[in-house]
Amino acid sequence: MARSVAPLAPRRRLADDLRAAIDGGEIELRYQPQVTIATGEISGVEVLARWRHARLGELGAAKLFAAATRAALLPALSRHIHAASLAAVERWPASLAHLDVALNVTASDLARADVADELLGRAAAHGIAPARLTVEVTEHELIADLDAAAARLARLRAAGVRVALDDFGSGYSSIAYLKALPLDYLKIDGGLAGDMLGTPREQVVVRHVIAMARELGLGVIAEGVESEAHRAVLAEAGATHYQGFLCAPPLDGAALARLMEA
Repeated sequence: MARSVAPLAPRRRLADDLRAAIDGGEIELRYQPQVTIATGEISGVEVLARWRHARLGELGAAKLFAAATRAALLPALSRHIHAASLAAVERWPASLAHLDVALNVTASDLARADVADELLGRAAAHGIAPARLTVEVTEHELIADLDAAAARLARLRAAGVRVALDDFGSGYSSIAYLKALPLDYLKIDGGLAGDMLGTPREQVVVRHVIAMARELGLGVIAEGVESEAHRAVLAEAGATHYQGFLCAPPLDGAALARLMEA
């Protein structure tokens, strides 16, 4: 009995800490700019979450979502981030009012029949047009019912929200998602996008991924772009947008406003 109970104590403590952080508004938002390659203009941002844990230090989005999954709090965390993000966007200054906003949606979100109506209702309550929103389908969990998820995403698209498949190239289910889900963008994982600066064999793979996406009528967003040389080869291969340190790291709202005003 002792062996089965002992590992649960840290998990329960983490769950309690995370629940308190959600209730106390301690989850911080960051915004990473997304740049249109053809114009060089910042067209939107991806919303990312951070949690400064007293014992574990700062947890970025990946670690935060992993902690939420272990604590069985992923649905609560995701809904909290959506609500906080839309409330923050409503308060943005005029210099940010034209930016599109990308929100991550998980399998837990897409398992809920009311997810589309809930997200659209929250956007309307904050005066945010659906056309400014993109939902990025993540692979934090496996989508069990692709048909149901596709129907819910189609409901969002019908209202004007765009849909992106996030982190393509990092998970085993990416091809299944690409075939089944209604999409507008394919986001190439930073590791895969980085292969454009790798061996000729690696470059061929990335070029074919981009070509496949374009043949499907999808825009291509490359993640993890840190140099002009990297941006240039991705642009030549057909990528339409990028995000990464070449433009800016994830920023808080004030820093994003300064960047746009500059």
